[in-house]
Amino acid sequence: MVDRSSDADSGPLRDLEQWDEDVLDRYPEPDNRLAPKSDKTKEQFREYRANVRPEVVEFYRLNHKYQTVDFVRAKRDEYFKLNKRRMGLWDGLEFLNTLIDDSDPDTNMPQLDHLLQTAEAIRRDGHPRWFILTGLIHDFGKVLCLFGEPQWAVVGDTFPVGCAWSDKIVLSEFLADNPDSQVAEYQTPDGIYEEGCGLDNVLMSWGHDEYMYHVVKDYLPTEALYMIRYHSFYPGHREGAYAHLMNDDDRKYMNAVRAFNPYDLYTKAAERPDMDELRSFYEELWNEYLPRELAF
Repeated sequence: MVDRSSDADSGPLRDLEQWDEDVLDRYPEPDNRLAPKSDKTKEQFREYRANVRPEVVEFYRLNHKYQTVDFVRAKRDEYFKLNKRRMGLWDGLEFLNTLIDDSDPDTNMPQLDHLLQTAEAIRRDGHPRWFILTGLIHDFGKVLCLFGEPQWAVVGDTFPVGCAWSDKIVLSEFLADNPDSQVAEYQTPDGIYEEGCGLDNVLMSWGHDEYMYHVVKDYLPTEALYMIRYHSFYPGHREGAYAHLMNDDDRKYMNAVRAFNPYDLYTKAAERPDMDELRSFYEELWNEYLPRELAF
């Protein structure tokens, strides 16, 4: 893996010690500053109970019913071969311009807009170039839908399988219909794992986060890889669940995920970015870190 976290041009965050020191200054408690054209307050984001679109509830009903240990293992076996297709930046973005995330209660705009809004907010705040690229590609794994995967197996919050489910999982009541609820070994706090084993050894519910991590894991710094791999793991990085499974690296780098989260969540606004105007900047950025085409 190429470690670019200490590159000379990587800006003020050259290592994780400095990251930890700067995190509160550089990433204050999120507010609507990041999405000035949104009519939502921060308390209204990620609202899954009141006035939520019916398709969001239906998404989580299906997701929680079918994300089993066996299902996750089968998808890892299928997709970690990275033999489905080779794609460059614009191949993926053009597809994402047609995709609306059924799990997201905060926007019904195409995913391309979300990615550009996220990346542009990170860029505007003067963060390192690898961080801007991470904003652009963090949801790129949703190209899984190109291969016929239903959205409940691609998007939405992620959580460990093979151990007891936390009540911090969104709409966790739907997990009662999951067949793993009848497997005693999976219903203990540690389940099939050992305490402190590290998230790298934990099976997460299948989706775009884990998939995209495996696509780019040889090219980006560790902070970026944590952002990509765990940005949908809200029970862990936001609610503090599953801390007993984390190791020291997880606790250290989860700060990066928390730093990324406001840009992912609070930049969703009605105004669409100008893709043509931004094209040359993001082509150059992609080519700086990634091959012209990635194996998916």
